[in-house]
Amino acid sequence: MNSENYILLVVNPISGDCNKSTIIASVKEEAKNRNYNFKLYETSGKKDKEAINSLIKEINPSRIVVAGGDGTISLVAQCVLGTDICLGIIPAGSANGIAVNFNLPETLLEQIEIALSDCTIKLDAVTINGRICLHIADLGLNAELINNYENSGIRGKLGYFLQSIPTLLHSESPFQFKVETEEETFEETGILLAIANGNKFGTGANINPHGKMDDGKFEILIFKNLDFIEIFKTINDQQKMSPDFVRIISTNKAKINSKRKVPFQIDGEFLGKIDEVTASIGKEKILMAVPDSFCKLQLQK
Repeated sequence: MNSENYILLVVNPISGDCNKSTIIASVKEEAKNRNYNFKLYETSGKKDKEAINSLIKEINPSRIVVAGGDGTISLVAQCVLGTDICLGIIPAGSANGIAVNFNLPETLLEQIEIALSDCTIKLDAVTINGRICLHIADLGLNAELINNYENSGIRGKLGYFLQSIPTLLHSESPFQFKVETEEETFEETGILLAIANGNKFGTGANINPHGKMDDGKFEILIFKNLDFIEIFKTINDQQKMSPDFVRIISTNKAKINSKRKVPFQIDGEFLGKIDEVTASIGKEKILMAVPDSFCKLQLQK
């Protein structure tokens, strides 16, 4: 079957708080206008990776469009890693950190246009404890917040906001970390350790302003304290942060240990408490459709 004739739309029906039926109808209509065949898969939380891999083998799509949050995007990315299948995204989750990094527009039709466009980059995939990370993983305060959010009954950004104060009040931080890379080994105390391939959290806070998603490296950022002036800088996209606030290391391989188990998340999915992390970047990449402005921004860094 001719792969150029198929678009596979993968939808997470329960992510975020937006209307998925509108997304499905709009992508289906645009596929028809472009003379593509259209196939829909809705995730169920049970053997989704196996089902998506089976569909890829069956229809061999030239493009997969994902409508969901960061977790759904990462799930599909695992299925296309190292292939020439292009991945396009429609942000439909709670925080949408990957979409925020790409500066995707707010309107659905513009998002679909970009998801089906020829402007693409080959993204690094960071393997963290055997799982793929496209965006940001972290240990500490933010992972605690995600866990509290997942256990609450309110979705969307409001849910994150409502959980932020109790998370701060009851946080187990600070944490003691030991970081080993090929370049150096050191120990540091902090409230959060991030492993960042991307630049921004879903809130828009730019914690890794000099990071590139296609340079074969990731950044380790250890935030030492709750300095609200420095936090304000990240929210306002300021490029320079004080070394008293954050320590930054750029590398392609690292081992991280903590003296006690720390809350841990990858791309918005809480994965429990751990005391050891290994992270590395492999040679295989992910072909991703992005706005033209993002491609130009990456070239400027």
